[in-house]
Amino acid sequence: MATVIVHATITLDGFLADQDGSVDWMFGRPSDPEDDFVVERVMSRIGAVVGGANRSQTIEDDELPYGGMLKVPVYLMTHSAREPIERGGTTYTFVVDDISEAVALAAQSAGDGWVSLLGGSISRQCLRLGLVDELHLDVAPVLLGDGIPLFTGLGQRVELERLETSAYASEAHLRYRVVKPSAAAE
Repeated sequence: MATVIVHATITLDGFLADQDGSVDWMFGRPSDPEDDFVVERVMSRIGAVVGGANRSQTIEDDELPYGGMLKVPVYLMTHSAREPIERGGTTYTFVVDDISEAVALAAQSAGDGWVSLLGGSISRQCLRLGLVDELHLDVAPVLLGDGIPLFTGLGQRVELERLETSAYASEAHLRYRVVKPSAAAE
């Protein structure tokens, strides 16, 4: 059974990107082999990805999720039907207006692996629907002050249980299990 995760690199103040969508702040930081190991370990478990419809244009411009390094099925949310796109050995399937269906399709593709949710809107929608099992956050030591947030606007409380934390040269790595409402009541 697949595990659905929010996997994101964020700033210390919780932003995925600056206001223009740039993530230049992620690059050029000191790195340690342990940082790379944490990221590689997560990426090796990802069996499918769910992202937003605005990604189709960037796919056509060769800006691929995970830099095109992952060769796993990608499901993209959209408001209008569209044929799948194949780029570099990865198939991008478009799902119209049903995030639960997109996650279910991705979970089926991932098997026992992880489904990675990309983007703030997708992550918040899935958290609201109770579809997220874990959060995997790589926190960069920078404050943007403003930008595209990961969790702002969630509109509800979500209890978390810490599973793992580590920090090396470039980032703090945080892994939490989402406590489902039925588990919280026990």
